[in-house]
Amino acid sequence: MTLFDADAAGPPGAQSRAEPGGQAPLAERMRPRTLAEFHGQGDAVGRGRALREAIERGEAGSLLLWGPPGCGKTTLALLIAEVSGLHFEPFSAVLSGVKDVREAVARADAIRATDGRGTLLFIDEIHRFNRAQQDAFLPFVESGRIVLVGATTENPSFSINRALLSRCRVVALQPLDDAAIGEIVDRALGDEERGLGRQRLTLDAAARERLVLHANGDARRALTALEAAARIAALRADATIDLDALAEAAQHRALAHDRDGDHHFDLLSALHKSLRNSDVQASIYWLARFLEAGADPLQAARRMVAMAAEDIGLADPMALQVATAALLALQNLGLPEGRLPLAEAAIYLATAPKSRGACTAIDAALTEVRSGRQRPVPAHLRNAPTALSRSLGHGRDYRFAPAEPGHVADMHCLPEGLEGAVFYEPGDWGFEAARMRERLDEIARRRARRE
Repeated sequence: MTLFDADAAGPPGAQSRAEPGGQAPLAERMRPRTLAEFHGQGDAVGRGRALREAIERGEAGSLLLWGPPGCGKTTLALLIAEVSGLHFEPFSAVLSGVKDVREAVARADAIRATDGRGTLLFIDEIHRFNRAQQDAFLPFVESGRIVLVGATTENPSFSINRALLSRCRVVALQPLDDAAIGEIVDRALGDEERGLGRQRLTLDAAARERLVLHANGDARRALTALEAAARIAALRADATIDLDALAEAAQHRALAHDRDGDHHFDLLSALHKSLRNSDVQASIYWLARFLEAGADPLQAARRMVAMAAEDIGLADPMALQVATAALLALQNLGLPEGRLPLAEAAIYLATAPKSRGACTAIDAALTEVRSGRQRPVPAHLRNAPTALSRSLGHGRDYRFAPAEPGHVADMHCLPEGLEGAVFYEPGDWGFEAARMRERLDEIARRRARRE
């Protein structure tokens, strides 16, 4: 019998966590004791997967478990330690430093010397260690003195240094789907050993559906809300968990968000790309998600200003004014009133014609400027404030365009070698198509007649 059999014995300490009436929270008591109970991560550790086979052989090695809260990172680390016969050493990057790392490795050496067992050092929120602190693990991982399993909610490509990243396998864990959350809830409700089964509670269908929705892929959140609702239902004659009990227990649903992590920038990215794609409904939705998550609304406003210049540009010159006005209004009003100018700006930007003409033009010009050849300013365009500069020909043959017919002078302004270069091309939508293209064509005609 192995850890992966449904009726296998759990890891050390599992029985004490499961004792009815214990002080451990329901989410801790119901922590899976085998991979058969480990729901929702079939792509990572399902039967036949390479990682599962490596775990069964005791050869999982050092890992970085990347996934959202409540998806099973800590549980998977516990299971790996148990099946591999390793001592499990928990370690928090929030509370610990390099000195603690050395002490943990010393304990691992002592355990190996005593009973021959290796140690799995589990580091929760490993991304909170800075690069120098992460380097402290390298010699111990390379020498095999510890097996390192780090848990992170942040993209390891950005939050973990390359040296450590190259020595660990990254395992991406997903938010649990509704079916997996439902199974976890049902098991907790019926389990008499570790769960709520002895209370003989009833969870009505509408409350179950709301509970799964409230969890948002987080098993811990689902079980915490279920436990709180169970306390309320236990005081009722029918011992039923309904929507009222659940609402009282769950209170406000906190949306997944972090100020400078993946969730934050994913929401900003979704807003920008929805605006760019002229999807009004999605733009309003992602703006609402960003605001409701408690993110800084000024960041959404600044992103809309940038989007107006980058993706709309001169197809609708008013777009930049609308976005800038929304930013100014938000700065003066704050929330909640500031949500209205933001919403107006989002609707306007989403429906505006799109053009990257200005963005493409400046990028093309910058590419030319950075090519290495710094072309001199033509003599007739140079400043001529002194007699010496005028004697050198600076400003000679300059033509004052406002005094010329059509305000176009017979004069080239690009440096030598770039005559005829085109950086800006008007788009086919909105103001660019109706006015800019017409004006550029007129300028070209006038200049051609004088050459």
